[in-house]
Amino acid sequence: MNTPTVVILVAVAAFGGYLVGGVLVPYLTSVRAQRLKRENGLTMSQVLDLIVLAAQSGIAVVDQFHDVVLFNPRAEELGLVRARSLDERAWKAATRVLETGEDVEVDLTVLDQRGRPGIAVRGTAQLLSREDRRFVVLFADDDSEQVRMEATRRDFVANVSHELKTPVGAIGLLAEALLESADDPASVHHFGERMLDESTRLGNMVSELISLSRLQGAEKLPDLDVVDVDTVVRNALARSELKAQAAGITVTTDHPSGLEVLGDQTLLVTALSNLVENAIAYSPQGAPVTVTRSQRDVDGQRMVALSVTDRGIGIAKEHQERVFERFFRVDKARSRATGGTGLGLAIAKHVMANHNGRIELWSKPGTGSTFTLLIPAHIEDDGEPS
Repeated sequence: MNTPTVVILVAVAAFGGYLVGGVLVPYLTSVRAQRLKRENGLTMSQVLDLIVLAAQSGIAVVDQFHDVVLFNPRAEELGLVRARSLDERAWKAATRVLETGEDVEVDLTVLDQRGRPGIAVRGTAQLLSREDRRFVVLFADDDSEQVRMEATRRDFVANVSHELKTPVGAIGLLAEALLESADDPASVHHFGERMLDESTRLGNMVSELISLSRLQGAEKLPDLDVVDVDTVVRNALARSELKAQAAGITVTTDHPSGLEVLGDQTLLVTALSNLVENAIAYSPQGAPVTVTRSQRDVDGQRMVALSVTDRGIGIAKEHQERVFERFFRVDKARSRATGGTGLGLAIAKHVMANHNGRIELWSKPGTGSTFTLLIPAHIEDDGEPS
């Protein structure tokens, strides 16, 4: 191929590239924008503006002179921008981006009037364009839920470690005492019984931890069965019978109701028996515990209420929200003496959450407490609850 031919081909290729990149692409972009405007009454610029305005993330663009050239309302809500000025922590991050060109993460947590952490805000700063390094775009997101979950996880691990350490340590000490008392049958029997109690407590705690972990990780129960409420009550009382006898507590209940709910019978029995055993643990010897069943109309929905009432020590107002927390105990000495794990009420709460229901508490110190499970009633085809 001779030189003039090559020159001509190169010129044609260059002109073709010009047509594609300099004429065709802008033309197609313009056509799309015009079509968008015809179909929706919006220009491409307006669409982008609306996206930025509606974004769940705070967005702000700042230039090298510290001027905020663009921001959305969410940026103000999260404190990224205040009075059209960028948060100082965000500006330091933007400065680093301008200097290095690398993305920078920044903590933009908003403090309350007392200087304590309020909304946890996570921010990221990066160049708006690698070709034009004059502008930095910053994104801010509300990270409060993630921070709360991480704090909950840390507390849970710490609580589990502490709670498991107690029976494990006790078993070790009792085993040493047992070995040293090999020639004393009475001591062997005493320490052996204590070891059995602690190992049982440890086993119960591990089982309830596994149950709680499964409940917390599960969604609402997908396939709900029709469950007979009277059967749930009967099985829960049977499960709690030995504890009631050992504590000298009489557990009574009302007459069968014929009520039905949608749910998982095993989980409902577990939730109710946990409430009964909790009432037994916090009642004085000889005090009554009653289980009742009824129907309620709650926010326009027919619910079945299973209530457990005791005449025990009661729960102070400041503790009533916390009793459903894992390992929280109103009276730690009494709970440990009765072998309580501190997980029963937490499990009951999560069982209700998985059944589209809830748990309620009424209590007065010195008078007693009533815990109520509220579960959606099963509605027959004729529209009448059963």
